[in-house]
Amino acid sequence: MYTFDSRVRYSETDPDGFLKIESLLDYLQDCSTFQSEDLGIGISFLKDQHWAWLVNYWQIDILRLPVLSECIRIGTSPYELKGFMGQRNFMIETISGERLVNVNSVWSLMNMDRMLPVRVPEIMLEKYELFPRFDMEYAPRKINVPAGSTAVQQRSFTVDENMLDSNHHVNNAQYVRLAMEACVQDRPVRRLRVEYRRQALLGDHIVPSVFECAEDMNRKVVSLDADDGKPYAVLELTTDKIEQL
Repeated sequence: MYTFDSRVRYSETDPDGFLKIESLLDYLQDCSTFQSEDLGIGISFLKDQHWAWLVNYWQIDILRLPVLSECIRIGTSPYELKGFMGQRNFMIETISGERLVNVNSVWSLMNMDRMLPVRVPEIMLEKYELFPRFDMEYAPRKINVPAGSTAVQQRSFTVDENMLDSNHHVNNAQYVRLAMEACVQDRPVRRLRVEYRRQALLGDHIVPSVFECAEDMNRKVVSLDADDGKPYAVLELTTDKIEQL
């Protein structure tokens, strides 16, 4: 497994001193980027080929969020490279080895000029060492709006340059930030699932709609929609259970 060590910064924490969920995603993305850079198949290599790895799906299981100034280790290990798809686990733990976060993710290698998938080349198959996938629950990749739920539409956002990544699309973590702002939580998030469906670009409008599940009060779904009503991304947040009286 590829790892790097860090320390939770003040700028990465919420008002209660815990690592923000969007900052957690930044750590995950940095980890896979560092690994690719160290292997010589990073951003410059991909740009020369007009390629990019685009994330399709996250499942982030949070045992405990790191806190301000805590020293942490972030790790990643690909467990499958097949066709144009790559699947990776990530983890965050304390330096002493307490596991804090387990993650599953699914990626596509894309030709960014044609927006078509590209078969994973031999050089990547040679350089990325595959590991057994984590022993964790693997939820379905498809996220459905809860049956019988009613949407509560939030104020819309216009994509600005600060939200873009090197591919000139909205960065993956920005969708999570928008969803977290639209879906205020009074209990800790224990699982976050994100299904990316299309790319938002500079100047696009994103309209969050929040769905609450009447049959499961611990689960909310946020759809981040375009003006045409079709989602850019759909997110599911599962929180600590409500204690029964």
